[in-house]
Amino acid sequence: MRIRAFTPHDLAPLTELTIATFRPFYEDSFRPLVGEAVFAVQHGNWREDYREQVAELHAPERHRYVALAEDEDALAGYVAWSVDPTRKKGDVTILAVSARHRRHRVGTALCEHAFAQMRALGAEVVEIGTGGDGFHAPARALYEALGCTPVPLTVYFRRL
Repeated sequence: MRIRAFTPHDLAPLTELTIATFRPFYEDSFRPLVGEAVFAVQHGNWREDYREQVAELHAPERHRYVALAEDEDALAGYVAWSVDPTRKKGDVTILAVSARHRRHRVGTALCEHAFAQMRALGAEVVEIGTGGDGFHAPARALYEALGCTPVPLTVYFRRL
């Protein structure tokens, strides 16, 4: 596996990977959990939201970066992060690993790469978040294995 920096040619494959990775959460987990009314307002355009978000992830002039993992020239996953140099804080914005490459330490390698890059840019602390539902359980296990401390947070939705 090779980890490399983002290039503009990566935008379409990263967007596709992001949508494929998170489709089960939005369609199979979140939508049934909150119902159609809340889903439509909160995440009804989730695919388009990701198309916009992924396009803005890599902006080094704004301290935002993306790195990709490739395995035999196939996209295995990617991580996006940002650094606030004045606060000495990094944030992992998104981590996505292709279904075929999960459970092969791709997420670990990508996070460790991002953490090293953040340290090199002066960050002393990193924030990385995920959901508390079953879909996100592997992410929680990964982040805890990397030494991250979970902070409980509960978000509620209600149709009015």
